Amino acid sequence: MWRTLLILFGLLWSLSPWASEDPIDVDKAFQFQGVSLQDGQPVARWTIAKGYYLYQKRFDFNADKGQVTPQFPTPEIKDDPIFGKTPVYHDAVAIPLNIQDASGPVTLTIKYQGCWEGGVCYPPQTRKVTLELPAQRTLSATDTTDNPLAAISQMITPQTSDDGPLPVDQAFTFTHEQDGNTLILNWQIAPKYYLYRDKIQLIPTGSLKLGDFQLPKADIKDDPIFGKTPVYHNQLTLKVPVSGDGTLTVKYQGCWEGGVCYPPQTKTLNIKGAQASTTITPTATPSASETAATLSETDQITNTLKHSGFWVVIGTFFIFGLLLAFTPCVFPMIPILSSIIVGQGESITTRKAFVLSLTYVLAMALAYTLAGVLAGLFGANLQATLQNPWVLGAFSLVFVALALSMFGFYELQLPASLQTRINALANQQQGGTLTGVAVMGVLSALIVGPCVAPPLAGALIYIGQTGDAVLGGAALFAMSLGMGLPLIVAGTLGGKYLPRAGGWMDAVKAVFGVVMLALALWIAERILPAWLVVLLASTLLIVSAVYMGALEPTDGKSGWWKLWKGLGLVMLAWGVLMLISVARGTPDVLTPLKGLGGGSGATSPTATHFTFKRIDSLDELKAQLGQGQPVLLDFYADWCISCKEMERFTFSDPEVQALMRQFIALQADVTDNRPEHKALMKALDVVGPPAILFFDPQGREIRALRVVGTKTPEEFAAILRQALKKRGSP
Repeated sequence: MWRTLLILFGLLWSLSPWASEDPIDVDKAFQFQGVSLQDGQPVARWTIAKGYYLYQKRFDFNADKGQVTPQFPTPEIKDDPIFGKTPVYHDAVAIPLNIQDASGPVTLTIKYQGCWEGGVCYPPQTRKVTLELPAQRTLSATDTTDNPLAAISQMITPQTSDDGPLPVDQAFTFTHEQDGNTLILNWQIAPKYYLYRDKIQLIPTGSLKLGDFQLPKADIKDDPIFGKTPVYHNQLTLKVPVSGDGTLTVKYQGCWEGGVCYPPQTKTLNIKGAQASTTITPTATPSASETAATLSETDQITNTLKHSGFWVVIGTFFIFGLLLAFTPCVFPMIPILSSIIVGQGESITTRKAFVLSLTYVLAMALAYTLAGVLAGLFGANLQATLQNPWVLGAFSLVFVALALSMFGFYELQLPASLQTRINALANQQQGGTLTGVAVMGVLSALIVGPCVAPPLAGALIYIGQTGDAVLGGAALFAMSLGMGLPLIVAGTLGGKYLPRAGGWMDAVKAVFGVVMLALALWIAERILPAWLVVLLASTLLIVSAVYMGALEPTDGKSGWWKLWKGLGLVMLAWGVLMLISVARGTPDVLTPLKGLGGGSGATSPTATHFTFKRIDSLDELKAQLGQGQPVLLDFYADWCISCKEMERFTFSDPEVQALMRQFIALQADVTDNRPEHKALMKALDVVGPPAILFFDPQGREIRALRVVGTKTPEEFAAILRQALKKRGSP
């Protein structure tokens, strides 16, 4: 079993982005944490990714007033192939800055450069930060020559003491920087201190205008004066769209856990050179004190991860997995596992069926978890990457080959030399069989079931926001086990009640051969034209019906044989109807005769499909927002089975269509997963299809109405009505 898991992990590693040996984005390699005041002294901080380093000699600090002298910590010495023995920093670095002859607002220009151990060096980076210096510069704790009283004070009452509150600017270190049309406000909040969410105010003057900005979700504190109140601990960062010139007054207020509250604080910022632009910003995220009904389903799940205990999260996601077990993206795994067990023939036992099922599910769960964690941390959706014609076509051919072996056309065997070695190993363990089952479980997770459901989206958003891959991965693994529990039950029962020998076993294998062909066609549907899919499906039904004796006489046959023939006749009739739909130019598997009666057959099918306006990029979306009309954006992909389910059963509903016509209805077809598609999904915090977003007439997303996964026509119509109310209609 352990050997199987090691082989499986090796396979996953070869598929992961780490194996590609590509450097990560520069802002992820060297995360600039800003400049904060410590004992009145500015300190610049960076977090450095594993396998990366910053050059000490490439740091450069300048201020718009005063003289900057950095105090570099002791570096490591790296034997650089280009620069020789060079001082560098790994993991993290904090650089205190002495700024002489300066007070009040000071703008720092900071330059730095680093490299990846794999041999790639990034170009020099530049950041600008504005911070408020005290009227008289406070010396660092180590600078006792010119200020011995400060050293004595530091010895008697160190800053980390809990005897009294800190000065307000040390308790809440405020900095800001402007990145084009975005103003970034940052508070570093000392331990045991907090800021009130509802006391934060931004007041522009002059021609300065603020766009909509999103307040992060706050913690809930049981305040003795204000009751249950949303507050912020540790750090608060606001990104505010700005346009025009002027001043911005920033007001905030906070308290010390020791029982002292500071008076309201005011900072005045001078903002210049911001150009007006169209921005896409969600409406303010509701505070935790508001009801869960104001949160979207995905946000509620993300909230569960953030504010629940470990075992509550595990149990909740396990139940989510059970509920997802029979969705269109998971259900096909049941016949895949069943066919594996049937393929064991007469040697199958209940114990062996259980071991095979457990191996398949554990491999599926591990692959699903690792793919999810990678997507959350790096935004690289491995499952979506594998939804290309070559991979899907190859996997479909695997099922065709398995089906033909079920029919008895040939036996799938390895060369004799390899068989001898594997048989010798199999006498000690079932490694060869379990390895094949594990590989099939991995491929099933990555290729068969790539659709996004609310629990998956919630876990990936949580991982992306917090970087907590442990809890997020554990939740995904629990969900995968919940999805796999019905598979284990079905596989074990199949091994127990499967016919042992004789003609029955041949018939069972033939049935699963047909199922394998149907699965091959179901996977290939994502890359084949509709008419060809329907033609192949009708052929499969007709040929299967002939083998079932649909055209043979019933004289002298048993009752079971007649029942078998009756089922064959139904399949035959349906296959013929599907052929007719192909000939009419309206191929359809479920409703092949749609549009035949009572009107023009050419126009009826199109009347049941809603037409979206296609977009591909963030700029195209911006052009549609803020026009005084609500906007609906649907994320779709050909390989997304849930997307097609929404198109067939939900978007075709007359009531839903009538409501959707009141929106600017947009659709982003991300089948090809091009760079502009990835940028669009990243900007909107969308994990993948299916997802539907709503924007009000001013261009702000109505986050609480975001839809992930499938909805019935009635459920979706109710959501559309809520979105229309947001525009101010009665």
